[in-house]
Amino acid sequence: MAAAGNATAATVCPAPMKATSDGAWQGENPLHYALPLAIVQICLVVVVTRGLAFLLRPIRQPRVIAEIIGGILLGPSALGRNKTFLNNVFPTRSLTVLDTLASFGLLFFLFLVGLELDLRALRRTGRTALAVAVAGISLPFVLGIGTSVVLRSTVNPGVRPGPFLVFMGVSLSITAFPVLARILAELKLLTTDLGRMAMSAAAVNDVAAWILLALAIALSGSGSPLKTLWVLLSAAAFVIGATIFLRPALSFAARRSPAGEPVRESFICATLTVVLAAGFITDAIGIHALFGGFVVGVLVPKEGPFATVLIEKLEDLISSLLLPLYFVSSGLKTNVATISGARSWGLLVLVITNACFGKIVGTSLVSFLIRVPAREALALGFLMNTKGLVELIVLNIGRDRKVLNDECFAILVLMALFTTFITTPIVMAVYKPARRRHSTTPYKHRTIGRDDNLLHELRILACFHGSRNIPTLINLIESSRGTRRRRLTVYAMHLMEFSERSSAIFMVNKARRNGLPFWRRPSSSDADEDHVVVAFEAYRQLSRVAIRPMTAISDMNTIHEDIIASAEQKRIALIILPFHKFQRIDGVLESNGAAHHNLNKRVLRAAPCSVAVLVDRGLGGAALVSSSDVSYTMAVLFFGGPDDREALDYGMRMAEHPGISLVILRFLQQDLADADDEESVAYFQSKKTSGRYEEVAAVGTVQVAAAIKAAGRFNLFIVGRRARIAVALVERTDCPELGPVGSYLVSPEFSTAASVLVMQRYDPKVEAEDLLGEDCAVQVYDVPDTPLSAITPEASNFYLAA
Repeated sequence: MAAAGNATAATVCPAPMKATSDGAWQGENPLHYALPLAIVQICLVVVVTRGLAFLLRPIRQPRVIAEIIGGILLGPSALGRNKTFLNNVFPTRSLTVLDTLASFGLLFFLFLVGLELDLRALRRTGRTALAVAVAGISLPFVLGIGTSVVLRSTVNPGVRPGPFLVFMGVSLSITAFPVLARILAELKLLTTDLGRMAMSAAAVNDVAAWILLALAIALSGSGSPLKTLWVLLSAAAFVIGATIFLRPALSFAARRSPAGEPVRESFICATLTVVLAAGFITDAIGIHALFGGFVVGVLVPKEGPFATVLIEKLEDLISSLLLPLYFVSSGLKTNVATISGARSWGLLVLVITNACFGKIVGTSLVSFLIRVPAREALALGFLMNTKGLVELIVLNIGRDRKVLNDECFAILVLMALFTTFITTPIVMAVYKPARRRHSTTPYKHRTIGRDDNLLHELRILACFHGSRNIPTLINLIESSRGTRRRRLTVYAMHLMEFSERSSAIFMVNKARRNGLPFWRRPSSSDADEDHVVVAFEAYRQLSRVAIRPMTAISDMNTIHEDIIASAEQKRIALIILPFHKFQRIDGVLESNGAAHHNLNKRVLRAAPCSVAVLVDRGLGGAALVSSSDVSYTMAVLFFGGPDDREALDYGMRMAEHPGISLVILRFLQQDLADADDEESVAYFQSKKTSGRYEEVAAVGTVQVAAAIKAAGRFNLFIVGRRARIAVALVERTDCPELGPVGSYLVSPEFSTAASVLVMQRYDPKVEAEDLLGEDCAVQVYDVPDTPLSAITPEASNFYLAA
């Protein structure tokens, strides 16, 4: 009898999985052991979710949508219907390990969410955002109560009404703060009035949702009401104790982590240990471990590099590998097949309708009553209807606490997926803050232009992707400063690809312009954080050039909009773009990728001023060259045409620098003479510059190429993009945007150590709208331009104020 009982127990309760196997050669299946199985699960989840994210990227969906869908597809709703797949990849006895890893990632992700939430900004929330937040919680919560009555009488009978009522109210009224931030940043709305209002309201909503969720968890316990009260009091005591004792310790660590110096490893280790300890305490209280991580993240000071370093240490491992496991864990519990029959699908429609109606109507109505424009009010309603990870947390806790059954859980997961999916396309359709591409006060100086007044200020927008381009860019700027009478102002724009990392959102939150790239103001807290800013600031102090460091964070498919909009708003005469290839140690140019290549082509097509593409081969070497040490020889290859004339004008400005020696190499071609070309050459010859002029009568590809090679050694070639040349210097090129001459200078056929600057002159007759497709629509936000007097070198106080 005992033996039979033991056999039955062994059948019902299989032995726990060993950590590792002895290997397939020993006849063991690695999938029967915890570690190799976990590795397979993580790899599969990452491949599926990232693949879906790639497919959904063209319609600008946040990654959380791909992760939710991926979890559902791997669960019993799709692939999990195959029992062989489910029993081998996600066997029942492996779910404890999977859930533990997922919860571990979730704990630290909620810590990151807390780091993104600034309580000081929350206290400064205006009445408008507060009213929107209250409306966005109240009406959906009331509708959630009504929905709970219907669901309890149909698909979820027998559940206790109190906890179910609160869980339904929270699930319908919640707004996913992290997902909302990513949607706003993706749509370039994060720093608009609409975005700021949505973020403030979502922050209030987020805090209220956590409080209500703590209440729901306390109510869902199986004990008496007195135990529920003790849970709530203990949770309140934890928050108060953490504020009194933990916050000063975290502030001490932040103060001892000055900008420009690495954060101590002991501080990082201690903080992460505190997160785990706080999770243990809140789990022991009975309100789930994730509350502890969230509270610690909120209490970490947001000033200085301490919070940023914490985010950078955690985000990739947590967000990329561990957090997706939580979506799979949810997906394994979601069986869409439980929603069957007209009644179940009708309940799904009811839940979606109530969720959308409560959020959208409640938020929009209150916004309209407090005089928010109708379109913004409607867009705000859809934005506040964003669900995501926080929604899944609520639903999983409800399911684990036996408040939600399988069918009710599946209905609410699909509701969260649908409401988040529709947010981006509807907001794009409803709210379009873009203005006409041309400003209401068009500016005149959109080219280098030799006919401009000598006292006119030249404005250059110099773009770069990283520190690799900085020395050449600064040496080029130094070469371009001209005489003291011709002022030069450079907007140095750091192009950073937007991602769904917490650090990207953390930086975008510092933006202070309406959707445009933001100024990196030097301050005691963050002046030394960015070596790029330090390099430009050092150069500014040693020269008479006004430097304005900027940062643009956008998706690579839309970052050209930031460049074009900034050029229009700041009245730029020349945009300098880095070539999409960089030089390796062996001298070969290697591509940074198609995204960088397409960025340059989009700007060339739509720029409101002249554009130059800089092929960096180390102008001046890897170090910055002081003004007195500049000694460069530059060549302008002049074939004819507007772009070549622009190259000549830029070369003449460079020749004003005492350390620049300029050579104009003009290629004479029959039947291609132009009066404007002759006038430009005559103007150069009349100028008393340090350059020399040579004419070459070269006909045919071989002769032209030979003449360029025989011209001598130079530090920089300046050429026109659309040079009027009768021959093709290269048979095939992968960079046609450089034109015939520029393509030859970067080709393997022409071996040189000289950098190349390919110029394109602004043509006022060409409309950018005709050149761009719909996918490259330019957004220009209605932001006042910086006054001319504010950025001159004489305005020294400007830099202190900025």
